[in-house]
Amino acid sequence: MVAAHRGGQCAPQWAHTTRAHTTRETRYPLPVVSGVTLRKDLLTTEHLPVETALHLLDRSDYYLELLKRPGRFQKSKTLEGRTIANLFFEASTRTRTSFELAERRLGGDVVTLTPAVSSLTKGESVLDTVWVLEAMRLDAIVVRHASAGIPQFLAERLLEHVHVINAGDGAHEHPTQALLDAAEMRAALGDLRGKHVAIVGDILHSRVARSNVWLLKQLGARVTFVAPETLMPRDAAQVFGIETTTKLDDVLPTADAIMMLRIQLERQARGFFPSLEEYRSQYGMTPERMARSNAIILHPGPINHGTELDSETAYGTRSLVLRQVKRGVAVRMAVLEWLFSA
Repeated sequence: MVAAHRGGQCAPQWAHTTRAHTTRETRYPLPVVSGVTLRKDLLTTEHLPVETALHLLDRSDYYLELLKRPGRFQKSKTLEGRTIANLFFEASTRTRTSFELAERRLGGDVVTLTPAVSSLTKGESVLDTVWVLEAMRLDAIVVRHASAGIPQFLAERLLEHVHVINAGDGAHEHPTQALLDAAEMRAALGDLRGKHVAIVGDILHSRVARSNVWLLKQLGARVTFVAPETLMPRDAAQVFGIETTTKLDDVLPTADAIMMLRIQLERQARGFFPSLEEYRSQYGMTPERMARSNAIILHPGPINHGTELDSETAYGTRSLVLRQVKRGVAVRMAVLEWLFSA
C-alpha cells in the first residue's frame, strides 16, 4: 500500500483494505485470500467510512455512560486473552493513560514499552523491536512516534492478525483524538451536518488538525482553518477542500465550535510569529472574543494558558476541555472493541 502525500505531509491510506505482500513474507508467511492479505487497523481518518465513524461515536457514547455509573467499573471480557503493547516514542499523558485504561477495562493484557529503558537504546530499530514483540504473540500495537508514517510502515510489515493503532505520528494524524473531539461536539451540538467548526492555531505542525478536518468533513461539517500565514499549510484550501483565513474575528459570528490548537513553544525560536503576546492578541480566545461568539470551545491539550486560552475560557461553561479528557477512555474502548470484532 503506497502512502499518498498531501501538502508535503505523508498521508497513509486507510488500512482497513487489502494490501500486497511485503518482503516480510519470506520470514513469516502471511495468510492469503485471492492473492492478497487483509488488515484492520486505525491509521488515519482520511478514508474512514462514515458508517464506521458513526458506529465508533455511538459506542463511545455507550462506554461513556458505563464509565459514569457510580461504583467500580466491571471489566468486560472483550479483550480477554489479548495482549496489547503501547509504544510511545514521544511523551504523552492523556493519550497513553487513556489507552492503558481502555485496554484494561476491556479485559486485555497490557504491555507499555518505555524506549529509554528498552533495547532501542542499544541501537535496535523500531521495526526490530516490533518484530520481537510480535514473536511474543502480540495482538495489537498502539504507537506514537515523531516521524510521520511510522504506524503505516509497521502495519505493512506485521502479520495480518496484529492490529495497529496510530496514537499520533509526527505532524501527520491523530485519529482517536479526532474521534473523541467529534463525539463531544456531537454531544453538545447534535448532528454535525452543516455545523461550522473553526480550527485555530498552528495548523502547519498539527496532526490533530489533519485528523479532525478529514473526519469532520466525512460527518458533514463545514471546517475553516484559522492561522497566521506562517502557520498555514501551503495550498491548504485546495488540499483539504475547506475555507481558510488569517483572521479569527471573521469566524466568530458563524462558528458553532472553535478548536484551539496548542502553540508549540519550542517552535517559537524559529520566528513563526513575532511574540506570544502578539499571537494572543490576534488568535487567543479571550473573554472579549467569547462575548462575541456563541461557539463551544475545544482544545486537545496541554493548554498554554494566557496564549491560546485564558483560564476562565478554558474552564468556562462553554468549554469542552475536561469533557474531552473524560471521553478519551470511552473512544479508545470503542476503537479497540471494533478492531477485534469479526
